[in-house]
Amino acid sequence: MELNLKKPIVFFDLETTGISIATDRIVEISILKVFPNGNKESKTWLVNPEIEIPEASTAIHGITNEKVVTEPTFKDLSVKINEMIEGCDLAGFNSNRFDIPLLAEELMRVGIDFDMTNRKAIDVQVIFHKKEQRTLSAGYKFYCGKDLEGAHSAEADTLATYEILLAQLSKYDDIGNTVEELSEFSSHTQRADFAGFILFNDNKQEIFSFGKYKGRLVEDVLKENPGYNSWIQNADFPLYTKKVLRQIKERMTAPVKTMSDDEKLKALQAKFNMK
Repeated sequence: MELNLKKPIVFFDLETTGISIATDRIVEISILKVFPNGNKESKTWLVNPEIEIPEASTAIHGITNEKVVTEPTFKDLSVKINEMIEGCDLAGFNSNRFDIPLLAEELMRVGIDFDMTNRKAIDVQVIFHKKEQRTLSAGYKFYCGKDLEGAHSAEADTLATYEILLAQLSKYDDIGNTVEELSEFSSHTQRADFAGFILFNDNKQEIFSFGKYKGRLVEDVLKENPGYNSWIQNADFPLYTKKVLRQIKERMTAPVKTMSDDEKLKALQAKFNMK
């Protein structure tokens, strides 16, 4: 099977200074944009993170401080990156837990709003782990029969992720090939934010997943302890988590629309006409 696309989908991979969504930075980003007609567009950038790259991170992806010192910053690239992904569904390997939230942080940090409304996300790693329980390199060997040359290079990992998904579509006839079906299959717990600090319960209500209010409805906590929102907004939480919390707070304080006298009269007339 081929991917059944209704709009473009962006496969992407990040190499970073570390694994903290809130504080680490991108040092390389590779994007592969696949269009419904099968056309593809790709771009890879090295990025100056404006902070030190730890030796432990360099040991994984091979990108040193010297290599990126003259490269553009994320702010320099942000408009191009945002234009390339705008209106697209997103896909990656461990992207739901890491790449998407970290990219969102970088965009929001430079003043570009990021929202998953009207987007779907496919995490190829989740499909892989549900089916085979392996790593990206092992998955590339398992599904594509090839060794992954240049692992931990953003471009190599991005292309491998795309090839693995196509191979998964051919191998499994029970996961569907639409973005909606793949997004559903590659999701774990339903999250209101990327980092998983705010989840949805079975009734689609937001709940906290951490701390003393773990499992409590967000709205109930904010009514009971209004200062909790202020604490989170000023603490070292991801920007997207703060945004979701602000949206919930705004929703709670939005004025309730009341019916005008004319609307009430029409409603009474309609009720009378039904008798």
